[in-house]
Amino acid sequence: MNPYRRSPAIILASSLVYLFLYAPIFVLILYSFNASRTNIIFAGFITNFEPRPTLQAGLVTASPCGPFHWFCELSHNREVMSAARNTLTIAVISTIVSTVIGTMAALALQRYEFKLKPFTQVSLYIPIVIPEIVMGIGILTLFSQLFGVLNEALKLQADSRLTLGLGTVIVSHIAFSIPFVTLIVQARLQGFDKSFEEAAMDLGANEWTTFRRVTFPMLLPGILSGCLLAFTLSLDDFVITFFTNGPGSTTLPIYLYGLLRRIITPQVNALSTVWIAIVFVAVLLIQQSQNRKV
Repeated sequence: MNPYRRSPAIILASSLVYLFLYAPIFVLILYSFNASRTNIIFAGFITNFEPRPTLQAGLVTASPCGPFHWFCELSHNREVMSAARNTLTIAVISTIVSTVIGTMAALALQRYEFKLKPFTQVSLYIPIVIPEIVMGIGILTLFSQLFGVLNEALKLQADSRLTLGLGTVIVSHIAFSIPFVTLIVQARLQGFDKSFEEAAMDLGANEWTTFRRVTFPMLLPGILSGCLLAFTLSLDDFVITFFTNGPGSTTLPIYLYGLLRRIITPQVNALSTVWIAIVFVAVLLIQQSQNRKV
């Protein structure tokens, strides 16, 4: 019997699982090239090229951008550009901060003993297991009470009062991402051999040099995994961002939600397609980086 032969039932089951997972994504991408101005039906691709789009019975029959008509419209939408800039700013800052704090927390929990260690270890799971809406409401309440006290204590004027905005969203994403990074780096530390550090210190390296030349490179795959997870969580987050955002801090998930409440056009699909491509490229780059380091 050939050990490499695959059972037809396993192949069929695997194919159905992949179809179930990725068919909605393929349909979403397909509809971003739809000639119809609504997403109710697929009216074919926009294939003709003309200086100006020609409308006929609710269809885009021609466009200077060809099948990429909705992507061209998207590129001229200032609200989308602003939301994308906010989303990337929040994701990058929160990922860097949460990765640094999460890595330090994992090292402390793995290597040191202190009285509150059991409580600290258990508390890491709370933001993960509780519903996001509960955490979002809790963070909103905290900010509201804290800003109210500070505004009254500092006697701040109306134009300088502390309010919800980009900063509150970044802080919320950092608080939400730290437990994920900490637990992933801790898992990497479980198989860490301290003899490498001891050998480096026996050869004259101080603690910082040992960490930089020995510990950090060995932990890097776990750190990158936590970094990637924090980045994707921040990019896709809607619930926590919905409760903690303010004027000028609209992110792409919030903007998409607003579009869906008004009208669903293929421009929404085009935006989602671009977002999928960005996430895919980010995952690919980090995966390649991990493979080089391992």
